[in-house]
Amino acid sequence: MRHILTCLLLTAGIAAARGQNTGEQAYIYPVQDVGRFYSANFGELRPAHFHGGIDIKTDGVEGKPLVAVARGYVSRATISAGGYGRALYLTLDNGSTAVYGHLSRFRDDIEQRVREERYRNRTNSADIWFDAATWPVEAGDTIGFSGNSGSSFGPHLHFELRDTPTQRLRNVVREGIIRPADDLPPRIMRLHYIEIDSLDGVAVQRRAVSYGVVREAEGRYRLTREEPVGTGRRGYFVIEASDRRNGVNNTFGIWRLTAWIDGEPYFEYRMDGFTHDLSRCCDAVSCYPMQLGSRNEVIRLARIDRAPEVFYPIMKERGLIRTEPGQVRRISIEAEDDCGNRSTLEFNIQGRTDSFRARVDSGAVALRPERITTLRIGQAARLTVPEGALYEAIFVQPEVRTTPEAPQGVIILSPAYHFLETTTPLRYSVRAVVRADIPWELQPRTMLAQRNRYGRLSCIGGIYTNGAVRSSTRSAGDLVVVADTLAPRARALFEPGADLSRAEALRFAASDNFSGIAAWSLTIDGKWVPCDRFPMKGTLVHFFDTPATREQHTARLSVTDACGNTTHVERTFFR
Repeated sequence: MRHILTCLLLTAGIAAARGQNTGEQAYIYPVQDVGRFYSANFGELRPAHFHGGIDIKTDGVEGKPLVAVARGYVSRATISAGGYGRALYLTLDNGSTAVYGHLSRFRDDIEQRVREERYRNRTNSADIWFDAATWPVEAGDTIGFSGNSGSSFGPHLHFELRDTPTQRLRNVVREGIIRPADDLPPRIMRLHYIEIDSLDGVAVQRRAVSYGVVREAEGRYRLTREEPVGTGRRGYFVIEASDRRNGVNNTFGIWRLTAWIDGEPYFEYRMDGFTHDLSRCCDAVSCYPMQLGSRNEVIRLARIDRAPEVFYPIMKERGLIRTEPGQVRRISIEAEDDCGNRSTLEFNIQGRTDSFRARVDSGAVALRPERITTLRIGQAARLTVPEGALYEAIFVQPEVRTTPEAPQGVIILSPAYHFLETTTPLRYSVRAVVRADIPWELQPRTMLAQRNRYGRLSCIGGIYTNGAVRSSTRSAGDLVVVADTLAPRARALFEPGADLSRAEALRFAASDNFSGIAAWSLTIDGKWVPCDRFPMKGTLVHFFDTPATREQHTARLSVTDACGNTTHVERTFFR
C-alpha cells in the first residue's frame, strides 16, 4: 500500500512539474486589488471577431498591479494605437501563453527596454520578442500595470490564455481557471424564423418572421402567442439572447445553445475555444443581417456552408427543420452561459399550407464561396471576390446608384457602384478597382470610400494610379471614389510656456474628419521622442522619461491622415 501511495505521489509531482495541471489551481488571478467584476466574457460576438479573452474591471481606475499567473517568462511586449494598446505576452511552463492587454505601463525594467527600442528605431509602435532568459517570472511576480490603452472604452484588463503550440484561445471561465460570481441564467429576448428555398444551388431566404418572448420564471421563457408558430417546408430558427453576471450591468455572450425537435437534439452551438484564423467566423455563427442592428447576440440555429464545424458538436440536416402542411412538432431551445446557468424556451410549430418559392431578378449573378468571381459594371468598376471570401452562395445584381452626401472636406469623384449588400459578411478581403478622371491636384488625396448601412461614407483606402483607384476591403457596401482634402485637427493640451515640471506627460488632442490618422511624429527641441496614441480618447501623449531641468523646451507635433494631409503644432513649455 505504501509503495502504491509513493507511486501516486511521484506521478502527481511529475505531472505538476510538467505543467499538466491546467485547472484552477495551476493559475493565480492576473490582477491585484480589484473587486473581481467583469465587463466581457470569452467568445462574445463582436463586429467581425469573437472576443478572444475576458475583460476584468479594474474598479474604474488605471494602475492596478498585474501579475504572472504561473511560472514562465515574458516573451513579447507590444505597443499599438489600436487593438490591445500596450500588451504583454507570457510563455508559461505549463504549455500556455497568457496575454495581458490595455496596460498603462510595463514593469520598470521592461518599460526601459521597450523605450530603448523605440528610440533606436524611431517608432511610436513596438513589437519586441524576448527569449526565456531575459525576463523569467514566477507566479505572482508583477509584470505591469492595468490601463486603458488601445481600443479600450474604459479602464480594464483584457486577459487571454492560449495553447502555446497552436495559439488556440481557451475559455478560461468554462475551464474553471477564472470563476466569476454568477447565478443568473441567460436572457432570451426574441425568436425569429427564416424559411428558405433553393434556386440554382443558392439558398434564398424569405424575410424573417419575429416572435416576442416573455419570462415565466427565472430561466424559463415562452412565446407571447399561444398558437403554434407557422413553418414552411424548410427553415430554421434564430435566437436573440444575452447573459448577465452578478454585481454588474454589462451583458455577456452565450456559451452554448442547444435545440431539440420532438425530444431529439438536432443542433448545438458551443464556444469552447478557437484559433485566430476562425475569429472572423463569428459573422457566420450569427445571423449577420440581424446582428448588425442588435445589442444582443443573434445566433443562427443552423450552419451555413462555410461556418466552421468546430463550433457545432451536434448538427442534423445543417439545423434545418422540415414540416409538412398541418404537421405539429415541438421545439425546445436551451441557452447556457459559461458558468452553467441555463434558460429554456419551448413552443409548438405547425406546417403551413403555402410554400415559399425562391425568385430573383433576371440580371442577378450567383456568387459561390468555392469560386473566384469578378463582377463588372461596364468599364468603370470591378470587384473580385476570392475563393472563401463568402460564407455561403448568394445572388447579387451590380448596378450604379446615386452618390451619397459627402462629409466636410471630402469631394465625391464618382457615382456609387453597388456590388454587395451591406448585410453580406466577408471572411476574406475583396479587391476593388474603380476608374475615374481625377484632376491632378486631387490625385494624391484620392481613395475609395464605402457607403455603410446607415447611408454614410467611410474610408476604405487605396491609391490612384493609371486612371483608377485600387483597394481591398473586408466589409460590403457601395463603392465611391473620393478625395479627402481636410488635414487632421491637432492642438496642445497645455498653455504656451506652461510649467510641466511636475507633469508626467506632454499631451495633445488629435482627430481627423474622414480618412483617419495614419502617422504622427513628436520632437522636443528638435529631437524625436516616442508618442503614444489613445484613439478612444482622441489624444497623443509623450510620457516624460528624463528628469526635469527647469528649462524652456519646444515641442513640435506633426499629424498626417491616410490621404497625406498633414497638420503641425508647435508650443513651448518649461520643465
